[in-house]
Amino acid sequence: MPAHEQTATSPDGAPGDPGAPAPDVTAEIRAAIVRGDFAPNQRLVEADLSRQFGVSRSSVRSALFELTNEGLVERVQHRGARVRAVTVAEAVEISEVRMVVEGLCAAKAAERVTDAEAAELRALGEAMRAAVAEGHVLRYSELNAELHRRIVEISGQATAAAVLERLRGQNVRHRFRLALVPGRPNVSLVEHLAIIEEICAHAPEAAERAARRHLSSVIEALKAV
Repeated sequence: MPAHEQTATSPDGAPGDPGAPAPDVTAEIRAAIVRGDFAPNQRLVEADLSRQFGVSRSSVRSALFELTNEGLVERVQHRGARVRAVTVAEAVEISEVRMVVEGLCAAKAAERVTDAEAAELRALGEAMRAAVAEGHVLRYSELNAELHRRIVEISGQATAAAVLERLRGQNVRHRFRLALVPGRPNVSLVEHLAIIEEICAHAPEAAERAARRHLSSVIEALKAV
């Protein structure tokens, strides 16, 4: 790639500090999709993204190509790129894969968890309990995602983490939709607390069963919605 394509740029497209490290625009766009900053079917315009992330259009184009391969972005003939909208049927399939992978991670986390990490998981559980009690649905959804992320990190399963990161981005819209279903956070909370307790008890098989029960519940909720 020519050197000028590597040069950092400011949000308005002007060259930035040549000594500054180039941002990982693929990771940044992926994270924005996962957070829900970009809505399903929203057009992703190269010039706009170039200004937003302070990189060249060539870098944005490469990032969108990579994210298309990941299933987060789709190319529409004569219309460019947009955030791919995942159907309910696809969301169910994704959750079925998550059930297997996150079950493994829960088991591995139960084997590896330290006292400090167990205390962190329990604190997350209490924060989730408070969010549900206070009716803070979006806060609960954020804590939900954080708990799943920490369990994977504690498990030490790097390959699983990469797989789940991709699946989480594809399923983010449905995760928020489920959080808004009346009564769903209360059901989900009990399931998450059970996972936490089995991990903290160093019970791998029970932790895996608890994780699988939770994802099975998610699948049924998706079908109902």
